[in-house]
Amino acid sequence: MELAVKTLEGGAAGSITLSDEIFGLDPRADLMHRVVRWQLAKRQAGTHKTKGRSEVAATGKKFVRQKGSGGARHGDRKVPQFRGGGRAFGPVVRDHSFDLPKKVRALGLKHALSAKAQASNIVILDDVKSADGKTKALKAQLGALGFANVLFIDGAEIDNNFRLAARNIPNVDVLPVQGINVYDILRRETLVLTKAAVSALEERFK
Repeated sequence: MELAVKTLEGGAAGSITLSDEIFGLDPRADLMHRVVRWQLAKRQAGTHKTKGRSEVAATGKKFVRQKGSGGARHGDRKVPQFRGGGRAFGPVVRDHSFDLPKKVRALGLKHALSAKAQASNIVILDDVKSADGKTKALKAQLGALGFANVLFIDGAEIDNNFRLAARNIPNVDVLPVQGINVYDILRRETLVLTKAAVSALEERFK
């Protein structure tokens, strides 16, 4: 697959051939779904917690006599049916993450890249740099290129001025190539790769 390479200013910068083993697969939604579920489960904090009846600070004394009150035969006030009592089957602190084979994760990333390529939503830039780090100038450049909802993937090092200029623009994400992931690729409409990112990806999946 051959794509034209552009500059951030909108000019032409040659062309590049993308590997069909990474960008030319027939996308499988089930694989991408598995990887996204794994990512989102892994990022859950799992710190939600409610107190059960054994953890509530209250007396355990039987507060009403067994017979003759006309009410139920209650033992103490910590049971869930009373205000201030413990919660029945409430959430506890736990780890939501689960294992996913490394090969499945790698394949999911390839299929996400292929899905963007198949939809013609991949753009290759020569590099992404900002001279002054000004958000206003970068926003104008992105508007001229037609980027409204975009993920930028650069090489191992991101230009600091570009990162600063982009961080306050809505629906624009910037990641180094080692941070590329299925969830961020799919949540943005356009995927922008630099030539350095393409080289790093092809080296990674070699």
